This record gives sequence, C-alpha cells and structure tokens, in this order.
Amino acid sequence: MKIEEVGSVRVDLLGGTLDIPPINLVIPEVVTLNLATELKAYVSINTIKENKIIFNSIDYNLKQSFELIEFTPENYQSDLFGKLNFLARIVGTFPLTTGMEIELKSDSPTGAGLGGSSAMGVVLYKALCKIFNLPLERITSIKAVNEIESIILNSGPAGYQDYFPAMYGGILSLHPTPGNIRVEQHFNPELKQKLETNITLVYSGETRLSGINNWEVFKGFFDKNDEVIIGLNKIASLSNKAYQAIMNEKYNEVIDLIAEEGRERAKLFPNILSDKMKSFYSEVSNKFPGTGLKVCGAGGGGCFLLIHLPEYRESIQKIVPLFDMKILDFKIAFPLK
Repeated sequence: MKIEEVGSVRVDLLGGTLDIPPINLVIPEVVTLNLATELKAYVSINTIKENKIIFNSIDYNLKQSFELIEFTPENYQSDLFGKLNFLARIVGTFPLTTGMEIELKSDSPTGAGLGGSSAMGVVLYKALCKIFNLPLERITSIKAVNEIESIILNSGPAGYQDYFPAMYGGILSLHPTPGNIRVEQHFNPELKQKLETNITLVYSGETRLSGINNWEVFKGFFDKNDEVIIGLNKIASLSNKAYQAIMNEKYNEVIDLIAEEGRERAKLFPNILSDKMKSFYSEVSNKFPGTGLKVCGAGGGGCFLLIHLPEYRESIQKIVPLFDMKILDFKIAFPLK
C-alpha cells in the first residue's frame, strides 16, 4: 500500500505566543490569525514486508531504518533516533503491525519560523491514519502531535497554531475554549489578493529557533512581569482588532495591524530581529517609508514578512539579494474540506 499526503506550512499573522496554554485562556478573548501557504510538507508511506521502519528525510539528506521493536519509551529517551525522534514518536503512537518506508520533504527552510516541523508532524499523522485505517479527527490529531512536539522542544508548552493550516488550509482564526480550539475560515479572493500583494515573504538565510524566546515570555507572564503582561495584552488587542477588521471586510486595516503587531512583538522579544534583519529593514524603510516588518515565528525565526504598498514590491525585491537573503513564494492555499 502507498499513501501520499501533503499539507501547508503556515505564516503567522497576529496572535502568536497567545496560542500557548494556559496563556490562551488567562488573557480574555484570545484569537490567533494565520494562513496556509503553497509551501508544503510532503509525506509518502509505502508498506513493506520487513519488520522495520525506514525513514528517508530529503531535507536532512538522511536515511535510517529501525526495527519495529525499537519503538519503545526507553529508546525515545535515548539518542537512538537522533534528528528523527519527533517523527519516531509519532509513528510509535500507532499499532506497529507492519513495516513501512516513510519519505519526507518540505518546502520550508529549517528554522524559518514557518512551523515546518509542526506541519510535517500532522501530515505524517494524517498519512499514518490512512495506512492503519483509523478515523482522522483534526483537533484530536493536532493535540496529539502538539503534545509530542512539546516533549521534543523541552522548553515549556508549545503553541498550537502551527498545525492548523496543514489540516484546514486557507486563512484562519483560532479561538481557544477550555478543552477545544474553535476554528473559523476566512478565505475569500479579495482578502487573499490583499495579503498577497501587500506582503513579501523573505528568508534571511539564518536558522533560528523560537522555543527559548517563548519560554522566557511564558515564564515572565506567570512571574507577573508587568512588561510581559502589558506586551501580550497589546498583542491580544491588535489580534482582536484584526479579527474584527476581517469580519467587517476592512482589509487595509488588517495589513496595518500586522505591521503594528510586528513592532510590538519586537519590543517583547528583544532578540527577535537579527543584526542582518535590522540592517536590511533600515535600508528598506528609508527608501520606502511606511514599510513594516514582522518576523515569522512567535519568538523569532529565519523568515520575516515585509508589509508594504503593492507599488513597492518590485523595488523591494531587488534589494533582498543584496543582503544575501531570498524571497519565498507567498501564495495562500485554498481551504481543505
């Protein structure tokens, strides 16, 4: 049997960090906004006769095999699976009665802040459900993969927003309630065009991880650090304003609020902008006043959004390679049924 699955990596728009439990419920009326891109995570699974799991990671240029009996709690705690530990733990949640060869690849650069590993995790989970003929419940699947990734990151609770675009597609708002996340789909051609023409997605070439930054903010919030509490509440307010602007079809306001959230996030996370990003943004903002910058990933990743007028796009794109950076294709994926 062969199963192929694909899912989008996300771009976070507003409300990252607010998706970390229990901050998501302590701050009232939290909403997180993100979207599914045409940058994808791909998983292909072939069942085989041997009693082993063969992982073939195209991104890591790594091919390794493990016996079915090696998928144990003791081995997850060891270095046996190495870089494949996250994937191995997901596989190990299923009844391993058959061997498999699993090939994985992603359009997202490692450490880009686009939630590439999270997308890969839920796409793998979805493919495994089909292999084992098990029902797929999206929220339950997301919760399972989120909890496994929290173990791997080992830096406090992990936010949940990264998994939803791979499962739902489109443009989403995520509303937490005790025991559940309510998902609203906002995809429409006008909003899609507005976002795509006013945003450029740039990869700085720097591999960065946001888990530690998130942990410092998480700890500061519950240690009653006034600066952190005020900062997260400002982000929550901006996210709610953007949600209301979407509901009222005021899409120009949404664009402005994304840029404003980027500025507030930079205050909350002092290291979110690398020196390279700061130099680039100084150049761009001097030439194109009013241009905003929002780093992807709640606490800082290797990608960032440039928020600009449509007429600036071509000129801005000429500056990007001068800083040894790369423009990634920013297209919004259609909703999934």
